[in-house]
Amino acid sequence: MAKKPTTKKTAIKKQGGKKAAARKSARPKLEARPVGSKPPPPKISRWGGLLRWTAVLAIWSGLIVSGILAYYAWDLPDLEKLETPSRRPSVTILASDNSVIATYGDLHAGAVRFNQVPPYLVQAIIATEDRRFFDHFGVDVFGIARAAVTNLIAGKVRQGGSTLTQQLAKNLFLTPERSLGRKVQELLLAFWLEARFTKQQILTIYLNRVYLGAGTYGVGAAARRYFGKSIREVSLREAALLAGLLKAPTRYSPFRNRKLGLKRADQVLANMVAAEFLTKRDAAAAQNERMQFAGRETGSGARYFADWLLERAAGFVGRTDQDLVIKSTLVPRLQKIAENRVTGMLTKIGASKNVGQAALVSLTPTGAIRAMVGGRRYVASQFNRATQALRQPGSAFKLFVYLAALEAGLRASDMVVDSPVTIKGWRPRNYSGRYLGRITLRDALAKSVNTAAVKVSEKVGRQKVVKAAERLGITSKLKGHPSIALGAGEANLLDMTAAYAVFANRGYSAWPYGIIEIRDGANKILYRRSAVGTGRLVRAEAVEGMQEMLREVVTSGTGRRARLNRPAAGKTGTSQGFRDAWFIGFTAELVTGVWLGNDNSTPMKKVSGGSFPATLWKDFMQDALRGTPVRRLPLP
Repeated sequence: MAKKPTTKKTAIKKQGGKKAAARKSARPKLEARPVGSKPPPPKISRWGGLLRWTAVLAIWSGLIVSGILAYYAWDLPDLEKLETPSRRPSVTILASDNSVIATYGDLHAGAVRFNQVPPYLVQAIIATEDRRFFDHFGVDVFGIARAAVTNLIAGKVRQGGSTLTQQLAKNLFLTPERSLGRKVQELLLAFWLEARFTKQQILTIYLNRVYLGAGTYGVGAAARRYFGKSIREVSLREAALLAGLLKAPTRYSPFRNRKLGLKRADQVLANMVAAEFLTKRDAAAAQNERMQFAGRETGSGARYFADWLLERAAGFVGRTDQDLVIKSTLVPRLQKIAENRVTGMLTKIGASKNVGQAALVSLTPTGAIRAMVGGRRYVASQFNRATQALRQPGSAFKLFVYLAALEAGLRASDMVVDSPVTIKGWRPRNYSGRYLGRITLRDALAKSVNTAAVKVSEKVGRQKVVKAAERLGITSKLKGHPSIALGAGEANLLDMTAAYAVFANRGYSAWPYGIIEIRDGANKILYRRSAVGTGRLVRAEAVEGMQEMLREVVTSGTGRRARLNRPAAGKTGTSQGFRDAWFIGFTAELVTGVWLGNDNSTPMKKVSGGSFPATLWKDFMQDALRGTPVRRLPLP
């Protein structure tokens, strides 16, 4: 068969067929797959996968961090309360000379403006607490790194990296808890403060709210408490002392350890030199400056009185959220004498005579408390043995027995027979073990004859003795047992001393008091004591008779060790088994009661009221009345 000639058209057709076949052969061959199945995922390079997982990790990390921050932010305190933080109202108790006895609660003197604060106080704080304050954003990264290196080298924590902003956040909003959560919140609050306020505003808030010891908040309150002056008036060294308190307010308080507080102030001055706020010459001049501190607390012993006083203040002004200033009757000089004499006596006889505690209270004849010691050491025990301890007064209770006798018509010169007596099987004995026969009531009290006192009590009636004690202020519950004549009941030292004060006050009431006036923080008078009393409690004749008998106790009786170089009267008291020893007496100026014993009522080694209590009473009264003119006991 003859071949067809190749034309141009057929050549082109063949050529196109070959190209089509080539394109067809170049296509990938697809495998058959079931209907409805998904195609396989495209292949991704190694770097593409890494980038994808990095993005996923970043997203999840962001979500986790955001969740953590949201969790701690949810638990943040109300930031709107920055301007009105809560605090306990403060109570400041002053002695009669306006010196500070004690403070309770939180003292705040009101806000001070930034331009009212001396520049060197701000510089002292920045130099000591946060030198990069004006440069950081709330957290000092360089400070944290420096502190970490210092602590690592030292092997212990010697520096902290907290900024003033962080300190403010922690002090204003957070609890002292140490945890990761609290640290996160501290950072969040620091950032919030830096975003909302200027540096000057942050410093102003810090200066007004920081705690500076002695119950003071803010530099204004601290200046008043420590130096008795306005913050504008503090000197360079005083400013350095205030700045030094920030590290440890209690430890460096000049009221607790003046030497340590001044040493810390000198360190702050050195910090100011290092920060180039001061020259060495200026710092040296400031170190030589003599600081005058405001009236500091009169001593730990006065806290017994302050605690007692605070309980009574609520009865005059009620429970209040106002700051209060209470002026009291306490005389710091007499308080110091009382503390020294009590401490000296316990040091002298405590171990040898098994005497663990002592109490002393001294009043004016009208009842104003001038000194009160409630125990050996307030820091060791806050139990006030002058006001809270109910103890057997022993023969000191015979005051009421013989008062009831005089009011029943008997006289000091009347006779009583000192002889054995038995009442329903009870047989009282005399301390000496002897009987004196016929003696006067005056001698019976002076020599503290027990059988005579019981006979007198039975003659006038026990209930009259109990009523006489209650009328003169004994508040404890007394039972009309025959032994009531010998002080078998219980009473506290303050009530007993106030009862004796009636006879120094010519028979008029002498209810013990310690508050002269109470003012609020704005100096408004809320209470002021008036001179109104309850009138005469004891008739004039009975007052004269009791004064005569009680003088005899001191001049020739069991209280001879209490004799002074001036007219004095009083009575000894010893409870059964030498568990309590008392002496209570008075002059024209002061009425003082003394008690010795043990909290657990263990017996002392033959310590009677006429021994060491009478000596302690005399020592205190001599020091207290030194330089005052001699006066007779006041007659009705």
